[in-house]
Amino acid sequence: MGNIKIAPSLLAADFGNLQRDVEMINQSDAAWHHVDVMDGVFVPNISFGMPIVKVIAEHATKPLDVHLMIVNPDQYIQNFADLGATNLTVHYEACTHLHRTLQAIKATGMKAGVALNPHTNINLLEDTISDIDLVCIMSVNPGFGGQSFIPNTYDKIKALKALITKKGANTLIEIDGGVTSKNAKALIDAGADVLVAGSFVFKSDNPTATIKELNEIAG
Repeated sequence: MGNIKIAPSLLAADFGNLQRDVEMINQSDAAWHHVDVMDGVFVPNISFGMPIVKVIAEHATKPLDVHLMIVNPDQYIQNFADLGATNLTVHYEACTHLHRTLQAIKATGMKAGVALNPHTNINLLEDTISDIDLVCIMSVNPGFGGQSFIPNTYDKIKALKALITKKGANTLIEIDGGVTSKNAKALIDAGADVLVAGSFVFKSDNPTATIKELNEIAG
């Protein structure tokens, strides 16, 4: 189990103390900083754009796991590479030419991720799974933090794990939305490799201890 990654979502951080919260993640047991970029078009919310990602990158000492919840992600791939993103995840639903987008991400040296909304079937990735480094299964409807977890997620993880195994791919499975200490073990047992936790971490009394708790559950 020891390779499970915890990726606190900075969407739930205190934006007035963003540097402090980034440094808290640096010093914690977390593996990645999860950065949600929303445009108010693809999802019904606007989070932060490149100037804020630049600030996060300047203070982060761990990889940036950037999740683009935007239309037309292709036009910004190079920007996020230049900012220092390690992983760049685009939404299946926002990419007309997914294979080309994945190639463009990889050409910059970043890892390529694909996110799936709750209604999107994992079978749609059958033809591209070998080109995908990370699949982010949305376990809530994207756009806002603090939503409750969608139980069908467990079946999606199992189906995705089966597809990855069948194709001999090395794709990681990331779960984003509603992750807590109550469902972390079940998610990992179903096949998850990366757990994104936002509100559960940042709304807790001691975020560092909460990250440690998730890591211990992950074993």
